[in-house]
Amino acid sequence: MAGHAARGRGGGRPTLEEVAARAGVGRGTVSRVINGSPRVSAATRTAVEAAVAELGYVPNTAARALAANRTDAVALVVPEPETRFFAEPYFSDVLRGVGAQLSETEMQLLLIFAGNDQRRQRLAQYLAAHRVDGVLLVSVHADDPLPELLSQLEIPAVISGRRSADEALPSVDSDNFAGACSAVEHLLARGRTSIATITGRLDVYGAQRRLDGYRAALREAGRPVDERLIVQGDFTEEGGRRAMRELLAACPGLDAVFAGSDVMAAGARQALREAGRRIPEDVALVGFDDSAIARHMDPPLTSVRQPIEEMGRAMIDLLLAEIADDRPVAARRLERRQLVLPTELVERDSS
Repeated sequence: MAGHAARGRGGGRPTLEEVAARAGVGRGTVSRVINGSPRVSAATRTAVEAAVAELGYVPNTAARALAANRTDAVALVVPEPETRFFAEPYFSDVLRGVGAQLSETEMQLLLIFAGNDQRRQRLAQYLAAHRVDGVLLVSVHADDPLPELLSQLEIPAVISGRRSADEALPSVDSDNFAGACSAVEHLLARGRTSIATITGRLDVYGAQRRLDGYRAALREAGRPVDERLIVQGDFTEEGGRRAMRELLAACPGLDAVFAGSDVMAAGARQALREAGRRIPEDVALVGFDDSAIARHMDPPLTSVRQPIEEMGRAMIDLLLAEIADDRPVAARRLERRQLVLPTELVERDSS
């Protein structure tokens, strides 16, 4: 009997019309139930769901997408080399959050790298063909042309980490300024008097805000900001190692370092050990991200936790809302939907 229930009148797949006949409702009502419309009574919904189960009906998502001029796919675009993507826990945590939230829908996720001009050109052609319904952008630099391209093509997009205070795209970010303040305040409370920082690339707005937070916390405590104690890194381990060596050469008496990422903190730790400095006895060390690197470092790294996985989930929620919003793009952009999630300092043995 079960084998017969899973086939329609012609012996093939059950149709929408057959589900409607079995449930005693119209074709449109079945369609509304399948698409999750609230404009259906509980009794009708139960009858349709029972008919779907009895017949073994499977919605034709390809046909539905075609009829709605949709692809049922979104792209996660990373304008960075693959080496950085797979080396930094930040990206895998974002991807985990995005994937978890998207699994509750019928949308597919495409991962696209656009770390050089050739790849950007290919991506532009791909997007111009409207092969995805929306785009998630992560690790976007201030001069990246991709956000403007998406605006021109009127493709819904959400950016992780604003490019500036005047970000035009919907965005999800962590409170980089407050996170940096909490790191420096913690080091001051521990009695540290010469606190250095290794920043990320300063064409990234989040790195700028972390540097702003560092400066603000020192000024709030009545401490001067010594520019020799500020060195720019690039969010890589080697960048952290190089910056730490530069800091030790310029200010050998420093007793604390706030690194703008856990990966750079790992590089700084290597340089400190090469120089014979003990952590935290000689130099306290604080990172940013609270990634697995922080937990597994020796000693375990004090770090500012940004809720990266939650940020990935929030990006999908914002993007799906953008895709469902049928108002003109200009009207949507006026709202500038921007979400800033709080950070939290996680204290460990390195400070």
